[in-house]
Amino acid sequence: MSVETPRKIVLLRHAKADWGQEADHERPLADRGRQDAPIAGRRLADHGITFDLALCSTALRTRETWKLAVAELPHRPKTVYEERLYEASLGELIALLNETSDEVRTLVLIGHNPGMHALADALSGEAEGDLLPRMNRSGFPTAAFATVEFTGSWKSVEHGVGRLVDYWTPHS
Repeated sequence: MSVETPRKIVLLRHAKADWGQEADHERPLADRGRQDAPIAGRRLADHGITFDLALCSTALRTRETWKLAVAELPHRPKTVYEERLYEASLGELIALLNETSDEVRTLVLIGHNPGMHALADALSGEAEGDLLPRMNRSGFPTAAFATVEFTGSWKSVEHGVGRLVDYWTPHS
C-alpha cells in the first residue's frame, strides 16, 4: 500500500463510567454509558466507516464501550486490547499510531481523556467548518468521537498532519 494512501482515524472516548469502590482501571459503565455507547456505534455505522483495526484500552469501561458500540457496526474489525492506551500521554498515543501497520487504512482508538481530546486537537492541522472550536469548547465528553483524515504512512503521524472531518457527542 502506498505511503500516499488516504487514512482515517476515529478517536472514541469511553462512555460514562460509574464512580464506585473499584480501582480506576476496573470501573464499569454507568447506566448512561450503557445507553450512549450503542448510540455512538450507530452514528459510526451511519457514516459508513469500515474499520480495519480497533485498538482499545484494557480498562473495563473502554472494553464495555467498544463491545456495545461495535455491535452496531455492519463489520466487526480485528480488535487489539492495548494496555498502553490506559492513561496514555499525547506523546505515547502518537508513538502507538506510529507503530500501526501501513496495511491499516482506517483505525479506531477507544480510550480516555485527556488523551483522546489532546490527540484529536494535536493531529488536526485543519478542520471542516466549526468542528475544531466546537470540539475544544465541549471538552470531549464521554462517548464522543472525532474523525481525523490524513495522507501518508502511520509512521509519519505527527502534530498537524490531519484534517478534522467529524466530531460528535451523544448529548449535543
